[in-house]
This record gives sequence, structure tokens and C-alpha cells, in this order.
Amino acid sequence: MNHYKHMKKTYWLFLAPVLITLFLVIVLPFIYGIYTSFTNSNGLTMSFIGLTNYKQLFSDQRFLESMNITFWFSIFSVILVNIIGLGLGLLVTTIQGKFATFLRTTFFVPNLIGGVILGFIWQFIFIQAFSAIGSTTGIPFFDNWLATSVSGFWALVIVFVWQMSGYVMLIYISFLTSISQTVLDSAKMDGANAWQMFWYIKFPTVVPAFTISLFLTLTNAFRLYDLNLALTNGGPFGSTEMLAINIYNTAFQEYSQGYAQAKGVIFFIIVTIVTVIQLNLTRKREMDV
Repeated sequence: MNHYKHMKKTYWLFLAPVLITLFLVIVLPFIYGIYTSFTNSNGLTMSFIGLTNYKQLFSDQRFLESMNITFWFSIFSVILVNIIGLGLGLLVTTIQGKFATFLRTTFFVPNLIGGVILGFIWQFIFIQAFSAIGSTTGIPFFDNWLATSVSGFWALVIVFVWQMSGYVMLIYISFLTSISQTVLDSAKMDGANAWQMFWYIKFPTVVPAFTISLFLTLTNAFRLYDLNLALTNGGPFGSTEMLAINIYNTAFQEYSQGYAQAKGVIFFIIVTIVTVIQLNLTRKREMDV
């Protein structure tokens, strides 16, 4: 019994620095942020104003537009990232040898590039390279990228998908490689074609991977900031300003810290609700399979 108590004390002693750091860095600022959302803080002074900030949100057209852009960006990005990531995973696992390793590395490299650097690289591609191609070929498709709200939105989607697909590919590969080669060979001998092997053997195996990959892509898409800042900076005229950059601008350009915190609380609630729904749906799918 004394040995058990000693082990328990030692356990909490080693865990205490982590818990204290977690409380000071995450929990305490989160609680303070919620309190600040009920004030008119400008970063220097504050006074309690109740629910005024939250009431203002529902009439803030710029905030509502940012929420709408973030919502549609997340939908398109999540779908495309997972379709392409799964496709790349299937491609790489069907190829053997060093070429497969080369492809895995090539597809994953974009994920290693920071969002700000990635944004500036693609900004050069969309503005300079595309303009050069458009002027040479005369194809209007390559003209004025990032100059309109529609092309700016799809530019964000393209770059995000290009960055995340390789990372999601690795998740699918880890599940696809767990399939016994004997099972695949037996299916071939029984006359199964490529589609049947995917739908009845490979797809049920990667269903749990959807839970992980959807969660990662959803959270990354909703909280996207650095890429949005570097590529479009919310332009033109705020038409591609997503929620994260809208909150930042409210806090550090308009100096409305309290109002920005209210936006952040609503943002947190939305992401939490969407994530919980997604996890429940995908886990039910796992059980059905």
C-alpha cells in the first residue's frame, strides 16, 4: 500500500509541471478571453458591457460574410483534400520500389512548407506566372487571378488542397498497407476487378482513416490564417477574409479586443459543434462497416 501511495505521488509530481503549464498557457487565457468578450476592452482599458458584443455580431455583415466564406471554403477543401489524398494513397500503394518512395516524398513535401511562405510562392504563381501564360496563349482563364472574389476564393482552395493532400495521403497509406496481400490476391483470383477490390476490401479498411483525416482537414480549414494572410490578405475588398483573419483585424487593427474575443468565442463554439457532429457521423459509419 505504501509503495502504491509513493508511486501515485511520484506520478503526480512528474505530471504537475505539464498540468501547470497547460493551465497557465491554455486554460487561464481561455477563461480570461471569455470574460474579455463581455467588455469593451481596447487592449489598454476595459469595462463590463454584458452581451453587447454578442448582439453586435448578428448585425456585423463583414463578420457574417467571413463566416460564410470560411464555411464554404471548409466544405470544398475537406472534400477535395480527402478525395485527392485517398487517390494518392491508392496510387502509391499500387506501385512498388523506389519510385513509390519518391512519389510519397514528392506528394508530402508541400506540407512541410510554412503557410506564409507557401502563400507568397503561390501569389507569385497566380499573378506573375499565370499572367505570363495568359498573355502568351491568349487564354482568359489565366488572367486576373486574385483580382476577383471568385478567383481569390478558389486560389485559397487550390493552395490549401495542394498543401494538405500529401499529409492526408500518409494517413490513408497507413491503413491501406495494413491490408493483407493474400486477401488482395485471393480477390483477384476470384475475378474481382479494381473497383470491386476498392469498394469491398480497401474502402472498409480506410473508413477509420476518414475520422482522423476529416477531423484534421476540418480544423485546419476553419482556423486557416497564415495562408489567407499571405495569399490574398482578405482581398479584394475583404471578399476572401476568413474568420481567423477577421478576428485578428478586429483585435489588432481596429483595437476592439473585447469584440474580437466575442468573435473568437463564437468561432470556438462553431468549430466545436462541427467537429463533434463530424466525429459522431464518421464513427457511426465505422460501426456500420
